[in-house]
Amino acid sequence: MNISVPDGLREWVQARVESGQYASADDYVRDLIRRDQEQADERAALVAALVEGERSGVSDRQVPDIFDEVRREMRGAGA
Repeated sequence: MNISVPDGLREWVQARVESGQYASADDYVRDLIRRDQEQADERAALVAALVEGERSGVSDRQVPDIFDEVRREMRGAGA
């Protein structure tokens, strides 16, 4: 795979490599792709959770009750 980028972007990548953060431009691009994959996975999980929440309907619990439950769960988990 070959990628063409404008001079400004090429200089940015080269600066990252020269700073020691990455061994090569290839490493930098691979890292960007991995991060993009992780963000896409997180985004998909969030959307799935939102859809699940929407489908679950309206809760009859009050906000203070929900906070109390979360606090109890956190104490039980040793947090």
